[in-house]
Parts: sequence; structure tokens; C-alpha cells
Amino acid sequence: MAGHDHSQDGHSQGGPFHDDSPSNGHSHRGHAHGSHAHGSHAHAGHSHGGLGGHAHAPKDFGTAFAIGIVLNTAFVVIEAAYGYLSNSMSLVADAGHNLSDILGLAAAWIAAILVRRRATARFTYGYRGSSILAALFNAVFLLIAMGAVIWEALVRLAHPEPVAGTTVMVVAAVGILVNGLTAWLFASGAKGDINVRGAFLHMMADAAVSAGVVVAGLVIQLTGFAWLDPAVSLVIAALVVWATWGLLRDSVAMSLDAVPPEISPDAVTGFLLGRPGVAGLHDLHIWPMSTTSVALTAHLVMGEGHQAHRLPGNGFLNETAEGLRARFGIGHVTLQIEEAGGPACRLAQDCAA
Repeated sequence: MAGHDHSQDGHSQGGPFHDDSPSNGHSHRGHAHGSHAHGSHAHAGHSHGGLGGHAHAPKDFGTAFAIGIVLNTAFVVIEAAYGYLSNSMSLVADAGHNLSDILGLAAAWIAAILVRRRATARFTYGYRGSSILAALFNAVFLLIAMGAVIWEALVRLAHPEPVAGTTVMVVAAVGILVNGLTAWLFASGAKGDINVRGAFLHMMADAAVSAGVVVAGLVIQLTGFAWLDPAVSLVIAALVVWATWGLLRDSVAMSLDAVPPEISPDAVTGFLLGRPGVAGLHDLHIWPMSTTSVALTAHLVMGEGHQAHRLPGNGFLNETAEGLRARFGIGHVTLQIEEAGGPACRLAQDCAA
């Protein structure tokens, strides 16, 4: 059954929890309901649990993006010019790679800005998903760029041309400094945000690639083996593809609303079934709203006569949402309460079909 959410137009910020009566209706991704008994939304203050279990808003890396883009743009111009003048395919390949990183950094920066925009009546979760799209774009664009590099390197292997080894070494050494500094700017956010991780991985890969080009330039200068230049560019492309594959896999999974790999659906199910009065559970969905926040929707069936969910102050919902946030990093929780013995929920029947 397709994942869905009990989203509301505008995402009211009036308090930590919103109790929508059945008459309000629930908008589901793929399902529209007119009435469910005791439908309740536990939004836990809209805390943004990171995919790694963080429960705070994503750090602002705007300055890091700006510095990274300026540094890499200047370096791409220099590297491409010297690569052309020195007839070095490895420098041109690295310049093309850096150009793709600039576009990737720009996309990631735009997404980081959009993620912070408020929700609207049409985009009820805001623009959080743009960070996932940026990570996916970053991965796809980089793989395409490496495909072009591989093609040109194969052509050069068949027809080697002289290369100015000293120029290659000097320019690539500058690349190590530029890319290493840029990677350092994103290091603190690489674990908690796949969008930032994409930027970090690309910069680290660039630094390593530049180091490889320095070695190639030295060997070419000592031996005169011009074929080493396209050979190194092939190794560069292979390393970049390898480093990018995980980013592509994770961003595709996120775009398809897959459960984040560090969250166990069975563990979440066990936690929910262990809550006081819960006799059953169905229609559980867990998905990334962005690269730093996770959402959950579920229907909880309360045992006949059990009053746990009727505690004053939304105590049951508050404790359940806080437990999901603390244990699993799920910061946006929507729970629908149903009572055993009442009319069967249509979604329960659909999910069982």
C-alpha cells in the first residue's frame, strides 16, 4: 500500500499537538477519509529528527556553500586553462569533475534554503523534499560527468599525447588545498544530512583525485609515459563513481519514501504495541520528509474500555511521540486512534488485502 500522511494545509504551529476531529477529514497520500474515530495528530512540536537520530533543526551551512562555490569556480577556470595549455587530460577531467561539483553545491545550497521555508496551503510539508532532490541531482549529474571523462580517457589511451608534467603537478597541488578546505567546511554535517554529505564526499574525492594527479605528473616527468595521464583519469573516474554510488542509492531510496536504513520498522512496531492500551496496529508508514527529518503515520487500535488515550493534556500522544523521537529520531509523528469493537477501518482492510 502506498505511503501516506495525515497532513494538514499550512501545518498549524499553534501547539505541540493538534487534535483533528473526524469531521475535518484526513488527507492521505493516496487515500481520502471522511471519518475515523478519535483521529489525533501528535506532531511533537515539529521537531526535525535527523536521519541519524538527531532531533534538532539542520545546521545552516550557507557560508560553507558560498565559500565552496567561489573557491571551486576560481579553481575550475585555472585548472581547465592549464589543462588545455599543458595538454593534460587528467587536469581537464578533474576540472570537469569540479564543475559538476559547483553545480551540485549550488543545488544543495538552494535546497538547504528551501528546506527552511514555511509550509503553504499547497505544500503542506513546505519544501523539505527539495534536499532529497538535490542529493539525487548531485549523484546523477556527477555520474554523467564521469561517463564523459571515461570516454575521452579511452580515446587518449588509444592515441597518447605529450603532457607537461610540472604544470600538472602544480595545478593539482592547488586543487588539494582548495578541495580539502571545502570538504572541511562540510565535515561537521556529513553524518546527519545526506545533502551535506554529498557535498563533503565530492570535495574529499576531489582532494584525493588531485593527489593522484600530482603523482601522475611526477611519474610522467620522470618516465615520459604520456599514457599515464589518461590512465590516471580513468582511475579518478572509477573512484568518483564508487564514492557516488552510495549517495545515488540513498537519495533514490529517500525519493521513494523508503524507511531510513537506521530505523527498524519492527522495533518501531514493538514500541507502539507496547504503549499502554494499544491492542493492535496497522497502516504504519515511516519515510524521510527531507534529508534531516523523518515522519511517521500509524493507526493505533485501543483495547475495548481502555482509557489510556483519553488522559488529559494529550498525555498518551505526548509520551508516544516523544518516545519515537528519542528512540528512533522520528520527529514528525501522526497517530490515528481507533477503538476495538467499533467499525473496521477501511485502511486496515486495504493493507491486509
